[in-house]
Amino acid sequence: MSYFSAAGLGGTLFPGTLWTLRHAAGQQTSDDAPITVGMIEQAEQIAGLTFSPEQRELMVEDVNDNLDAILALRERPLPNETAPALIFDPARLVPVPPAGPTTVDWQAPGVSKPASSEALAFLPVTELAALMRAGEVTSVELTRLYLSRLKQYDPVLKCVVTLTEERALQQAAERDAELAAGTWRGPLHGIPWGAKDLLAVEGYPTTWGAVPYQNQVIDQTAEVVKRLDEAGAVLVAKLTLGALAWGDVWFGGRTNNPWNIEQGSSGSSAGSGSAVAAGLVGFALGTETLGSIVSPSTRNGVTGLRPTFGRVSRHGAMALSWSMDKIGPMVRHADDAALVFAAIHGQDANDPFSRDAAFTWPVDPKSLRVGYFARAFEAERPNANVDAAVLDVLRGAGFELQPIDLPANYPLNGLLLTLGVEAAAAFDDLTRSGGTDAMVRQIRNAWPNVFRTSRLVPAVEYVQANRLRTQLLHEVERVMEAVDVFVTPSFGGGVLQITNLTGHPTVVVPNGFLPVEDAPAGSPRRQPTSISFVAGLDKDAAALSVAAAYQAQTDFHRRRPPVG
Repeated sequence: MSYFSAAGLGGTLFPGTLWTLRHAAGQQTSDDAPITVGMIEQAEQIAGLTFSPEQRELMVEDVNDNLDAILALRERPLPNETAPALIFDPARLVPVPPAGPTTVDWQAPGVSKPASSEALAFLPVTELAALMRAGEVTSVELTRLYLSRLKQYDPVLKCVVTLTEERALQQAAERDAELAAGTWRGPLHGIPWGAKDLLAVEGYPTTWGAVPYQNQVIDQTAEVVKRLDEAGAVLVAKLTLGALAWGDVWFGGRTNNPWNIEQGSSGSSAGSGSAVAAGLVGFALGTETLGSIVSPSTRNGVTGLRPTFGRVSRHGAMALSWSMDKIGPMVRHADDAALVFAAIHGQDANDPFSRDAAFTWPVDPKSLRVGYFARAFEAERPNANVDAAVLDVLRGAGFELQPIDLPANYPLNGLLLTLGVEAAAAFDDLTRSGGTDAMVRQIRNAWPNVFRTSRLVPAVEYVQANRLRTQLLHEVERVMEAVDVFVTPSFGGGVLQITNLTGHPTVVVPNGFLPVEDAPAGSPRRQPTSISFVAGLDKDAAALSVAAAYQAQTDFHRRRPPVG
């Protein structure tokens, strides 16, 4: 037993040992028979692992849920020629220089500088850029404004991990000097922004929101930060994330929703959503593996782009799931997201998953075929009338909407075992060292427990789930043959899980506000709602274009929360 553990085989043996013990207990004829705490303990002994009694109790329900998910996976037939979604391609691992066409025809909108600094803070990037280009504001002025607001509102919102004040003021002064000398880097020149604190910035902590890493300093700068530096943007803060990219609770507390500070801001891009909504940054970057841009954008009433998988380098970002992690902008308007995406997308030699694809902006939305996810709109939910109004707005704007449907017969929980397994692998050392015990959230639906239970998923089932993922990808692409973009309730019909598994891009925008049921009479608290626009692979510009067309007919993105 000690030999297998020393050879690194313990984690491999554990799942097989567990299933063997289950069969040895005389249960081989019943798929309904549960795995017990005692079986987990015996499997540990054989595999050279050690969990505490409390951890086993926390694990046992999820272990049995995983077993149910595995049995559901087995019900789907898989032809022998179906390859897994994770295809080993040596050519993709050879560093090559980035290249690829990006065309952005940005026209400065007509805008005058607002009379109040607060109104200035809430302007979209497009309008801030126009004021900057015209010399009506300076980067130093904007940077000082946003730093002041971050300091003022962070005690309430808890959205900041680290201010990058010295770096920001130096950058801002340089951007102003460049502009005075006639050098303009583009529409992000001098615009202050915030980074989710899983992006490394040399000289500053990168905490990943978790106690075990709260003093971590990574001696590199993430590729997306470098690209925004090159585009002229000014980093003012590293913003909170739920610990190791789950939820809105980090080692400093809970990040709050500026529309309702009694409520968390959702996660994991909690600080990015809260800070953008409260007018504390011009824009922010978030990341998504399974909802971490869509969910906080919805909760905080901001616009978010989750790009096509592989369009943006993750180099210098915390890895959670190599096959699902994406980085994207969180902003006020879809036009802003397009400008940020244009600056950060493209192949990076340090991220073998990244690649080039064309990006042309703007796109005429009337040239696009637009559909709607009919089954999701038909489902009963509290904000169904708000979502239905979106279709009326789009039809009124001249879009001929055709109904589409997404595959409904896939065991999504089984497919998402891939996420848990990859996350467990990413943080294997933390689990085996007991470092997860220091994390704030020690509940069933938090990483410490998921890391442990995911070690019990057999490797064969992980591969089978990825093969089913390939099938799902092909089915969704067949749906997308009929439309360029479809509109959908953000969380309806499994669309969030499906499109994160397949890598399709999504733009989420606010589409209304619901009353908060327990709010006192006269309270300004409201709950933002959202709608999403999903496009075909690499058609990020198409999704952004239709979202922008919707926002041209509405003003939800212009609303300001009570905090701010």
